[in-house]
Amino acid sequence: MSRMKRNHAVSGTFGRARQVAAQVKPTAAQVKAIASSAGTAARRRVYKTRVWAAPQVDRTGHLLQDRVAPKVSAVLSAAARRLEPDKPKRRPWRKLAVGSVLTTAASAAGAAVLSRRKPTASTPADEASADKVTRTVQTLDSQARTSTEADADGRVSTP
Repeated sequence: MSRMKRNHAVSGTFGRARQVAAQVKPTAAQVKAIASSAGTAARRRVYKTRVWAAPQVDRTGHLLQDRVAPKVSAVLSAAARRLEPDKPKRRPWRKLAVGSVLTTAASAAGAAVLSRRKPTASTPADEASADKVTRTVQTLDSQARTSTEADADGRVSTP
């Protein structure tokens, strides 16, 4: 194809497109007006539908909450009780271990109480050593009294 024929074909296509566009413009203006009014009508209809549906949905929600939800809750609780396995039995060795620990603690406490008691019978050796301690304390006490007595002028005399 030559250059001339191509240019003529392209210009012919553009010319035809321009003619169709000129014919469509008035129709497009009419469709635009109809579409605009249809959009306004649709928005108005959606608003009215929402105004009607909101109380219906609210009432249905209250009915479900008051009537259906307790039944569903009861069914779910019953199913949970059926699914829950039996609790395992307690093992007896635990009771034995606790009992032995308590017995040991009680015997240790008893031994501590018995070891704190003062013996009732004393031996002659214990009495002799107690007499020596008493005499030593008495002599130290008398020496301390004589050494702390002061003269009239405030001086302390030593024995």
